[in-house]
Amino acid sequence: MAHNPQAPQGPEGHDPAGSTQMFRAFVDEGGPQHGGRGAAAPAPAGPRVGLIVGIVAAVAILGTVVWLALG
Repeated sequence: MAHNPQAPQGPEGHDPAGSTQMFRAFVDEGGPQHGGRGAAAPAPAGPRVGLIVGIVAAVAILGTVVWLALG
């Protein structure tokens, strides 16, 4: 870890605030970039729900067409 002589030092010569800041910088660099947001937002469920509804609707329409054709 780099030594910063200008940072305030505790009684043991350890700066917990500096360590926390360095850890946060490390975590922010190592993880996926979120466009500058602090917390990761969950992926929107809109397209997935739309896809499921579309498949259910297609199966229902095909079932109706087959039922009318055979009935």
